[in-house]
Amino acid sequence: DVDFVFDDRCKQAFDCLKEALTTTPIIQAPDWTVPFELMCDASNYALGVVLAQRVDKFPRVIYYASRTLDVAQVNYTTTEKELLSIVFALEKFRSYLLGSRVIVYTDHAALKYLLKKAESKPRLIR
Repeated sequence: DVDFVFDDRCKQAFDCLKEALTTTPIIQAPDWTVPFELMCDASNYALGVVLAQRVDKFPRVIYYASRTLDVAQVNYTTTEKELLSIVFALEKFRSYLLGSRVIVYTDHAALKYLLKKAESKPRLIR
């Protein structure tokens, strides 16, 4: 193992990346005639979500959001964490999504079978 040193060069690269991800033309205003897309993911300690719309076949970011998991949520299963990221996105972007078509993307393949499975945990289905 090698110790990671976050020096001035790393800080400059991080700041440059942060600037590129949060300024025009990256962040776009919503087009209310186009479906919204949610890209959701969870790690062992945090949730990350993106609100976007597809323009000319390319996703255009409207909003980024993330948060850390609390003490109880850290103990959730992977499936529960992935579902929590979707719930977080739906709550965070509620004002954008009401009355609009929404497409949700996740990298957790088990979720697409969840509602079809008769013996799913009630907490997951809610």
